[in-house]
Amino acid sequence: MPLKDLILKNRSYRRFHQEVPVPMEVLREMVEAARLSASARNMQPLRYMLFNEPAECGRIFPSLAWAGYLKEWPGPGEGERPSAYIVQLVDLELTDDWWCDDGIAAQSMLLTAVERGFGGCIIGSVQREKLRSTLQIPARYKIIQVLALGKPAEEVVIEDVSEGEIKYWRDDRGVHHVPKRSLGELIIN
Repeated sequence: MPLKDLILKNRSYRRFHQEVPVPMEVLREMVEAARLSASARNMQPLRYMLFNEPAECGRIFPSLAWAGYLKEWPGPGEGERPSAYIVQLVDLELTDDWWCDDGIAAQSMLLTAVERGFGGCIIGSVQREKLRSTLQIPARYKIIQVLALGKPAEEVVIEDVSEGEIKYWRDDRGVHHVPKRSLGELIIN
């Protein structure tokens, strides 16, 4: 699949076919893609925790918030929840400045997921201390974000920004609409 098609298919999916597992092999491939990606100063300070067992996923879910613009939606219900997670961490014994590594790595991992028939969402709204306690994460690791993963169970469409409104929304059929600014608006010279 051409890279542009992978990028177009790589949306922030928030509803999944929970019964479809993401194999550990795929999670490891995703981290391999992150490992091979660029790293500021080549510091390589990111670490990952991989989860794909239903019981483990059930322990992680309560620590996450789901869609800031969808105020009335509490997140995916049972049967629509992720079937895997990757918790992205930084090793504070190496550095406390990971600059942009997390975004580069997350995009590499999500593109790998799409290539393998899965999808995900980067969750930055994390109850970090609750998750640290739940997963018994040592203090040397700072939780950056969580990638929620699975087989997408929703349609996400890209459309042009209208009247400056960039907030995503869902229509009455449950289709998730994501407005994007035009290329002409982004390139300023």
